[in-house]
Amino acid sequence: MADYITIKDLPAEERPREKLLKYGVEGLSTTELLAIVLGTGYQNSTALDLANQLLAVSNGLSCLINYSIEELKKIKGIGLAKAAQLKAVGQLSQKLAMQKINLEHIKSPSDVAQILIARLGHLQQEKFEVVLLNTKHKVIGIKEISRGSLNSSIVHPREVFRIAIKRSSAAIIVAHNHPSGDLTPSQEDIQLTKRLIKAGEIVGIDLLDHLIIAHKNYSSLKEKELL
Repeated sequence: MADYITIKDLPAEERPREKLLKYGVEGLSTTELLAIVLGTGYQNSTALDLANQLLAVSNGLSCLINYSIEELKKIKGIGLAKAAQLKAVGQLSQKLAMQKINLEHIKSPSDVAQILIARLGHLQQEKFEVVLLNTKHKVIGIKEISRGSLNSSIVHPREVFRIAIKRSSAAIIVAHNHPSGDLTPSQEDIQLTKRLIKAGEIVGIDLLDHLIIAHKNYSSLKEKELL
């Protein structure tokens, strides 16, 4: 038996690339799409085997965004080249998501929550981001401000509004995730929101909302009348 198996060793009807050409991209599973990106497997495993292993180890596609190059390389069968390819695909997916939301007016928390869920919902570490809006309330950028819990990684209004002023933002929405899954705003969340509102009043940039993301759900401090 060969020490190294590629997709070409599979029957034609089982090869993801051939299936894509025959049935279209919609006809492929997540594993098959990931196998096309990976290209090859390792030792006695095909790219499909490696794709399944990657999805199992990382609990889904979150690894494309959440894992570093070094973390991806720790997975058996993933070297530097494959790790770089996976990170590139993850970054492209985020850019595509941003292009989609940039076309829309933000009229309610749910309008921006879906992209924030995709960015923050899967993370095991708390992350704080600011959504930058223009005068028509279209998204012009999303920037990371801090990582770690709000207790250990302090979010200072200066950092939030420095970015907003630099991008000539008319308004902002801030958001962070609760890896525990609990959507209840903490006292630290509420106090930080009040500080940001006061700072925004001074510089003339409105804070429209503070969203808490937990897995596939969100909570709005504005809707809870905590702003």
